[in-house]
Amino acid sequence: MFAVLRNEHADEKTGSAVTDFDALTHDQQLPVLLELAVASTRNYDLPDGVSVKMVNLSENATYKVEAPDGRRWALRIHRDGYHSKTAIASELAWLIDLRQTGVVMTPTPVKGRDGELIQQVTHPRMPRPRNVVLFEWEAGVEPGIGEDLSEPFEVLGEVTARMHMHTRQWQRPAWFSRFTWDFDTSLGDNNPHWGQWRDGMGIDAATEDLFGRTVDLIGKRLSAYGKAPDRFGLIHCDLRLANLLIDGKAVKVIDFDDCGFGWYMYDAATPVSFYEHEPQVPGLIESWKAGYRKVLDLPKADEDEIPTFVMLRRLLLVAWIGSHSETDLAKSMGLPYTEGTVGLCEGYLKRFS
Repeated sequence: MFAVLRNEHADEKTGSAVTDFDALTHDQQLPVLLELAVASTRNYDLPDGVSVKMVNLSENATYKVEAPDGRRWALRIHRDGYHSKTAIASELAWLIDLRQTGVVMTPTPVKGRDGELIQQVTHPRMPRPRNVVLFEWEAGVEPGIGEDLSEPFEVLGEVTARMHMHTRQWQRPAWFSRFTWDFDTSLGDNNPHWGQWRDGMGIDAATEDLFGRTVDLIGKRLSAYGKAPDRFGLIHCDLRLANLLIDGKAVKVIDFDDCGFGWYMYDAATPVSFYEHEPQVPGLIESWKAGYRKVLDLPKADEDEIPTFVMLRRLLLVAWIGSHSETDLAKSMGLPYTEGTVGLCEGYLKRFS
């Protein structure tokens, strides 16, 4: 079932829809996305009178949908051209199996009135329909870097190991398709997923030289480390604090939008995303490793490479901020994040060169 907004922006002479979304400024796009989100709710069996409010804009636009009786859902409008419908279905297949098999609490997707989990919704100002997914709202609180996170990180390490064990045994659907997150698609020169690290905010000649030497060293180490099946497989890829919910003693994992094929130890680096420079990070990683070892062995070669994945992630986020400068998250990190990366690169080069 497709929800179609009434075309209030039709060309007066031809009556054809104006599909100029990409030409709009960021601020002009927001009300259009909200209109699409409101229209999307009609594709689901939801109560009358629901409210729709944006909670996050990153790769996708995510909204809180709330009914008058207090029930809530999370509505995700997928970015145009980022993931195919098959790739989104693959994400949902994995997170559903993780929840059903008791590996970890993940969001529950809601079927539309037509029985499909992925809805395609049109808007007259958009050239193509957008893929939309609705999830039941998960209770819990996002952890903050200023809190005592040693216990949650230990639980997260245990949960991550269970996810890694699951993916090694799970029989994926034949049509399963997700991004690969390796060196080339992260920091390489040929169309990396999140843009070029050189386009990060405030990178001058000296910074580019330092970052470039760091990138080269990361590439050499990961080439030597390799992609053996016990090191490289299907992972979450974005276990940062914003994608975790603490509900009592449980750690829930949300937002599988970036899940794909990568190094298992990359999942050790993403929980400290945007905070890699904070003094408590080494201790948090130790807590994560302690939890991981409760489920799976952690060979020394894997443990020794975690700093490389932290550095890889940091530079990948420098690239993301540069290519997503219009988002609130990128604005909040901005130039200071690039500046804070300098010391991390210097330390990494000193340690591993």
